[in-house]
Amino acid sequence: MIAPPQSPRPERLGAIDVGSNSIRLLVADWDPRSGISVVDEVKDQPRLAQGLAATGRLDREAMGRALDALERMNAVARRRGVSRLAAVATAAVREAENGEAFVRQVQSRLGIPLTIIDPETEARLSYRSVAHHFRLENQRTIIADIGGGSLEVIGAVRGVLDLTLSLPFGAVRLTELYLDGRKNPRRAVTNLRRKLSKPLRRSAPWKEWRGAQVVGSGGSFTNLGRMAAARCGLDISAVHGTHVTTAEVEHLLDWLGSMSSAQRAEVPGLNPQRADIILAGLAVTAELLDQLDSPELVVSAYGLREGLLLEMIGLLQEPVDDPMRLAREFAERCQCDMRHVEQVRRLALQLFDRLAEPLGALPPERPILEAAAILHDVGQLVSYRKRHRHSYELITHAERLGLSARERPLVALVARFHRKELPSRKHPEYAVQPDSDQLVVKRLAAMLRIADGLDRGYTSVVDRLRIRITQDRLRIGLVPKGRRSDLSLECWGAKRRVDLLEKLLQREVVIVPAG
Repeated sequence: MIAPPQSPRPERLGAIDVGSNSIRLLVADWDPRSGISVVDEVKDQPRLAQGLAATGRLDREAMGRALDALERMNAVARRRGVSRLAAVATAAVREAENGEAFVRQVQSRLGIPLTIIDPETEARLSYRSVAHHFRLENQRTIIADIGGGSLEVIGAVRGVLDLTLSLPFGAVRLTELYLDGRKNPRRAVTNLRRKLSKPLRRSAPWKEWRGAQVVGSGGSFTNLGRMAAARCGLDISAVHGTHVTTAEVEHLLDWLGSMSSAQRAEVPGLNPQRADIILAGLAVTAELLDQLDSPELVVSAYGLREGLLLEMIGLLQEPVDDPMRLAREFAERCQCDMRHVEQVRRLALQLFDRLAEPLGALPPERPILEAAAILHDVGQLVSYRKRHRHSYELITHAERLGLSARERPLVALVARFHRKELPSRKHPEYAVQPDSDQLVVKRLAAMLRIADGLDRGYTSVVDRLRIRITQDRLRIGLVPKGRRSDLSLECWGAKRRVDLLEKLLQREVVIVPAG
């Protein structure tokens, strides 16, 4: 008997970002079928830019800390079986008089192929990382990354880079120059913002970018997102996609400015290691939002190292035309039946498009239902019988799904209630949601339950739905893909799931073959 050909094993890659404040390692497997799977992450904050603003050189102790961090990361990469490792250095090493000497030391002592990249390359890699996780091709976007030594700003119009800007407004640099801890923090922040305002205003034609979506990438922004989420009682671990208003940035800056560095270290959502430099990061953020006249920004949890990883696997030109791509990749990694997944997604969206108005559903709920349909069966990786419960846990804790902090629990709950029990306040994870979001879960779960039942046999025989609503009845007619398709199993499967929809519509739900 001839054995079937085996699929090629994923390639294990490593990417290191040597920044002015932090050094980060990302280890990931790349599989063309299921995308990127993170294997390990290591982060250290050696403050490589410490003292750079005053001397123009990398401090000896800071270089020592950075070398120790890189040695640990190199060991992790080896033990994890990384086949290809890439490493780049940004503003601090690029600007320092002894930056080249530091790179040679890293290469000779550790064998890490560290490269200093110019601002344009840094901008391109940061943009690719954000473009991999957000849909940018149909709008104007400003991407900002506040590092320890510099502020990097990228402007893109429908996926084409039109602005790259590198300014010496890094959080470590500005803290050393203006926020040394001996002055009243609020007064020092006010003075810093005065110093930033004019050079920032003159650095770019900001009026041309007003109305653009603003995306914040990097540690300053992820900490901002976590603090904002903590203040709202949201899960601070799912910061990617979080929207933070300009008013909230100003409130946080004013609030944190009333504290000592030790008090800021206790603030929920703020990494204690950033307690001394967060004021500078927020001051730059506030001034940038002011120049753009932007009401809010959205946080990206992914940065330059992800862009470097994408470049390594040749995805620089990959079009991001599927906002559900990350959800699909996760479903494939969980070994879902993708034919069934796509059928349920398609039928669920048909139901939404016809029933949104009578159910009171709003357009932003549609992608939540779509994501839940794609991910509803991921829990079968753990247990088939309790797959709905395990789907909730996996969606809640998965790293890369492209969901915002608000969307993630909603998607997880809709998947949780796609079969078996109905949404009820006896479920703690459901009960903690606001009343308005509980209603969203009910509406979307009602439709997903029926869509899943309509593919009970995992055969995708239903082509489309004919839906008719009367005063006391909702009739769903099933149009088969083939003339002689037997739809009895699909009718039976869906009829068992109509209970929640009947309650919400206050109508009998009838499911029959069309015709």
